[in-house]
Amino acid sequence: MKSLLEKLTGIYGPSGKEVTIGQAVREEIKDYVDEINEDVMGNLIAIKKGKASNPKKVMLAAHMDQIGLIITNIDENGFLRFSNIGGINPFNVMHRRVIFENRVTGVVSYETELEEMKNLKLNKMFIDIGAADREEAKKLVSIGDVAVYHAPMAERGDRYFGCAIDDRAGCAVLVETIKAVKDFPNELIFVFTTQEEVGLRGAKTSAYSLNPDIGISVDVTMAGDTPKCRPMAINLGDGPAVKIKDSSVICHPKVKDLMIRRAEEIGIPYQLEVLEFGGTDSGAIHLTREGIPSGVLSIPCRYVHSAHEMVDKNDLENAVKLLTHILEKEI
Repeated sequence: MKSLLEKLTGIYGPSGKEVTIGQAVREEIKDYVDEINEDVMGNLIAIKKGKASNPKKVMLAAHMDQIGLIITNIDENGFLRFSNIGGINPFNVMHRRVIFENRVTGVVSYETELEEMKNLKLNKMFIDIGAADREEAKKLVSIGDVAVYHAPMAERGDRYFGCAIDDRAGCAVLVETIKAVKDFPNELIFVFTTQEEVGLRGAKTSAYSLNPDIGISVDVTMAGDTPKCRPMAINLGDGPAVKIKDSSVICHPKVKDLMIRRAEEIGIPYQLEVLEFGGTDSGAIHLTREGIPSGVLSIPCRYVHSAHEMVDKNDLENAVKLLTHILEKEI
């Protein structure tokens, strides 16, 4: 899990530019699935065919994209103005190193004449790539180019931290589940989705096309175990979380209860999650066509949407064990 997560988090892939991360995932799973293809939206779809005579279709989704900074203007002094792709907090991005697809790097800073830091907004910030003026900067980047955090993964004990863990952690869990599942009755459809951070877009189109009988997304969720943080009953290392609700979905009781039952059958620790804001791919999946019973298995994560998101390896490994047990049984 460590080497896989380190590999996946080190790949450039903001929303709309997931090609390279998709290629990496394909290489990891190509020998473990019956079919693999890419749709119009860039979703990577891998299928393991079921053994039952009339198998149900089970869709599992994790998004490949990461948040980013899109260049909107280059001023006369070569500083880059930007807007957000996905949820960017000005304080999370301040003085962080970022990298573009062509490997040009820069640092994010802000206008020092700002009267109060509490008023910091993205339109008062810029990226400094070390250019002397506009002409030099334009040789390195263009309007519409996207930068992402540049923070290689590190570890301390059982904790992994770095950029893009949202949701390369979910992708890693699905990759390891694909490799682990051996004997299963249903048709398993693993979808590595695109553009989740800008509106669950890849999940919406793929779910419509696949029309599964049940949907489970794997994504990170907020943790409530840091000093004076927003109260939330989620702790790193206490097991993956079975989502009850977030702002995009009230999880179907059939799916929620299934995950709880399977976890208890084999003694996998789990937590129950109510997320007061944010959403996942299941927010789109459950509204597809006439509705699809959907749920979410969440990976507890500290500092979501920062350059140093943190997860616990035991939660990742238990998520794989739980998904494998779910998929090898009747749904």
